[in-house]
Amino acid sequence: MDGDLLSELLAPLRLRGVFHSRWSARAPWGVAGERESCALVHYVQAGACTVELPGHEPVRLRTGDLAVFPHGSAHRLADAPGRATVPLESVLPARRPGAVRTVRIDGPGAETVMLCGGLHYDAAAASPLYRALPAVLVLDRTTLAGQPLLGGTLGGLAGEWDQDEPGQALVALRAFELVFVLALRAALGDGGMSAGRPVLRALRHPAVGAALLAVQTRFGEPWTVETLAAEAGMSRSAFAATFRRLVGEAPMRHLTARRMQEAARLLEETALPHDAIARRVGYGSVVGFHLAFRQWYGTTPGGHRRHAPTRHV
Repeated sequence: MDGDLLSELLAPLRLRGVFHSRWSARAPWGVAGERESCALVHYVQAGACTVELPGHEPVRLRTGDLAVFPHGSAHRLADAPGRATVPLESVLPARRPGAVRTVRIDGPGAETVMLCGGLHYDAAAASPLYRALPAVLVLDRTTLAGQPLLGGTLGGLAGEWDQDEPGQALVALRAFELVFVLALRAALGDGGMSAGRPVLRALRHPAVGAALLAVQTRFGEPWTVETLAAEAGMSRSAFAATFRRLVGEAPMRHLTARRMQEAARLLEETALPHDAIARRVGYGSVVGFHLAFRQWYGTTPGGHRRHAPTRHV
């Protein structure tokens, strides 16, 4: 996989807050969480548990395994598949960034010990490709053994998760940020249990990866399907079919998504006039840009800027 593409995918995802907790649960137990507005990680320090997501096969996590939920997808955690669950809110309410909590669930059975984190990042900075990531990425202990920095950081968090020392909140934030980036790098690089997912194959595909890098970094150029196919070194028809199969959408729609993301960022963070923004994101006319923006976001560029937080620089 092209390292530049990986950097472009992950660089904007700087965390702005983290909530983490340590779980000690004895079977039988089960907890159901709704979708969260943050990424989630579950690291099994001891024992085992089952992850169940709607529309997915159950995933068994064992000692040393790590699960990452890039979009905070709703899921169930339990000692065994099909176990009755209680709402997460009932055992872990008010999960505010910066807080640290302990959860203990008593029972007569085997114990599972987990380190869990809710990683809050600026969703607007997530690229279209990041948004196409699977609901869950799983790195088993064998994969983690080949990632000493990731494994060492997880081990450090597991050993110091509740220490109340000066600067501990910042240390935890940066450590979880490192875990997040390293876990995504491992999953997008050579795999773990999620390596076969189409979008992950797209990132490692030499031709499609070249086109994705072009869209991510050179979105302002006058791309067509033909020129993207040439960038990838494929015929137009083969490129379009392969791109759609691996990425999940047509090349030009993916390009539009990237352009609209950048346009929204510029409207929110700068005072650039609309015509300058239009040129930066690849539109030759302001009218064409306005039409595309309204179709994508349901509002005009001016309306988006008026309702966005004031962050002009």
